[in-house]
Amino acid sequence: MQLPNYVNTFGAAMQRKYGHKVHKLTINADFTCPNRDGSKGLGGCSFCNNATFNPNGRRPPSVIEQLEAGKRVILKRTGARHYLAYFQAYTNTYAAIEQLRALYDQALEHPDVVGLSVGTRPDCVPDPVLDLLCEYRDRGLEVWLELGLQSANDHTLAQVNRGHGWAEYADSARRARQRGLNLCTHLIVGMPGERRRDSLQSLARVLEVGTDGLKLHPLHVVKGTQLARQWRQGEYQPLAFDDYVDTAVAMVQQTPAGIIYHRLTGTASKDLLLAPLWCSQKWAVLNAIHDRLHYASICRAQGAA
Repeated sequence: MQLPNYVNTFGAAMQRKYGHKVHKLTINADFTCPNRDGSKGLGGCSFCNNATFNPNGRRPPSVIEQLEAGKRVILKRTGARHYLAYFQAYTNTYAAIEQLRALYDQALEHPDVVGLSVGTRPDCVPDPVLDLLCEYRDRGLEVWLELGLQSANDHTLAQVNRGHGWAEYADSARRARQRGLNLCTHLIVGMPGERRRDSLQSLARVLEVGTDGLKLHPLHVVKGTQLARQWRQGEYQPLAFDDYVDTAVAMVQQTPAGIIYHRLTGTASKDLLLAPLWCSQKWAVLNAIHDRLHYASICRAQGAA
């Protein structure tokens, strides 16, 4: 499979820029979320389960311990020796600025870490946070701000108890891009009540505001969530494999070539996943996306001949 022949993937983009492989190492820095602690709401998004990020329920290891553990896995898998510290779990800008600086600095002390990727909510990136990320960028580090939008439809966001709307995303995205920060936008395909046209509309709105990267993710039902209860009651129908692949392919085809796809699918562990079961089959999804993009390229070539 040669997916970078058809998609501007994150791995290929880093290879071009640095001349070698650069991987993200995920970190759980024990943040919470304003949609859980009562600031915005309680219970979080309808699809979110704590155990997705912290399955044993205990306080996570230190930042350095997590980086070392991730590095051992990546070395065996790909041989990459340089990394971005990816602050992934929950809202990784939801703390006092000096606390954020201390956590990010810990990660950057690792000799093989060449930058940061910080995942957060659109309503949790005040100007001081953006300015802090710019400080790291100005030191020559690779810095990405990852905003979890999921959908550009306010009705959908309210339905899943997201706690923010499109306006917060548009504001944060514009302020980040005004500073020249690399921005990656997360979108979920298969949100309740949405179809392919809705995902394409979300993509169009994101592209209109401007972004440097995208992450696509099929909505999956995991244990211990409101979505799981809705699924059991027949109130939510998970996306079929082919529908996800077709939608992802259509989104890729409508994305300008310079935008980097950090991810084209997402998985959940089998002990948590309820539906759709194909969400545990990452490579089957990626292979299907590759094959359909490859077929489309052949059809275009034949049509031009």
